[in-house]
Amino acid sequence: MDIFFILSGFGVGLMVGLTGVGGGALMTPLLIFGFGIAPAIAVGTDLIFAAITKANGVWVHARQHTVDWRIVRRLASGSLPAAFVTLMVLRQVDTHTEQAQEFITTTLGVALILTAAALLWRLWGAAKKPPQEPMPAERKRMDKRQALATVATGIVLGVLVTLTSVGAGALGAAVLLWLYPRLSATRIVGTDLAHAVPLTALAGLGHWQLGTVDLTLLGALLIGSLPGIYLGSRLSSVFPELWLRPVLAILLLVVGVRLVA
Repeated sequence: MDIFFILSGFGVGLMVGLTGVGGGALMTPLLIFGFGIAPAIAVGTDLIFAAITKANGVWVHARQHTVDWRIVRRLASGSLPAAFVTLMVLRQVDTHTEQAQEFITTTLGVALILTAAALLWRLWGAAKKPPQEPMPAERKRMDKRQALATVATGIVLGVLVTLTSVGAGALGAAVLLWLYPRLSATRIVGTDLAHAVPLTALAGLGHWQLGTVDLTLLGALLIGSLPGIYLGSRLSSVFPELWLRPVLAILLLVVGVRLVA
């Protein structure tokens, strides 16, 4: 069975390298439906998987100065406490019960639908021109609203990612694109990644303590995913994301609807 886990890791890594998104959104449903892994184990293992695979991307973006650390701090000030509280709630629940597994899969379905919508919005909404530069007084009010909205976004992502391992990528990037329309696409990706790593690491370590991380499974997935991400990144210029992202969004939408229904 390990070879199939390695091949799955390679396939998901390839898609992440090609499109920049899809790690948790593809891996978690694949583990649940493709291999019959319990939802709680799939989520916990994928969180550690995401933290490790995204860390390299953060290192690259940080060296290129394409991370807005102010926004990262705003997101983290909401997401990390929310993730911690969610883990504390999960501690009081037996995640292996049928009711808990059903709740996790339903929440995962909602997260996948939101991620699919975010992918499509980023493709068709990102081309709009940013608004004109506001006056200084208005800019100050906008900055305050942006800060509060960013913290609130972090809270939602903290809960969603801890429960489903989905949302830190495409969903987080889409919200940043909406909240900070003047931010370049590269800085949005770098900032989103820089926030995703501590969030998935905290949530993953919490799941590890809960006993919902399979280290053997994690190792097999990483063996396949790391070369897959490298190859996908090299091929990303050959396969335009204008074709790939709608296909990925439709796939996630179908899986999400199935999980919710």
